[in-house]
Amino acid sequence: MTVWKYGDSINTDMLFPGKYTYTCSTADEVIPHLLEDLDPTFHEKVEEGDLLLVGGNFGCGSSREQPVLGLKAVGVKAIIGRSFARIFYRASINQGLILIECPDAVEAYRDGDEVDIDIEGGRITVGGKEFSFPKLPPQILEIRDAGGLLNYARKKLETRG
Repeated sequence: MTVWKYGDSINTDMLFPGKYTYTCSTADEVIPHLLEDLDPTFHEKVEEGDLLLVGGNFGCGSSREQPVLGLKAVGVKAIIGRSFARIFYRASINQGLILIECPDAVEAYRDGDEVDIDIEGGRITVGGKEFSFPKLPPQILEIRDAGGLLNYARKKLETRG
């Protein structure tokens, strides 16, 4: 697992350039452009289960789904940050991408530190130090497990049958 660390106020244009908004809508179209203006090799090197540690106000800017769609599609396990922009946070829930606010864990991280995350238990270990965060509501974990809000809603409708 690789930990990708980025700073404060990383906006949606840095995550996915706006010039592609109307020409890329599927995960396969989005992935080559993920973080291309911030970290041009990210889409080539990111692997399933990788984590992002980010500063404050991550995902600020316009409300587009492509950044979250792409990060989820490449297998990012979770994004741990100081804080998240509201619209990005909601889009992440919709796609089943886990966001965790834990500023102390972000601050503690140093390049090369091992990071372990227990999403269900509300714990993050960074370089041997443990940090806690409020446990996520069961519905958010169910949305993640279903692969996003649409699949979650479909599953709920099917069980009402």
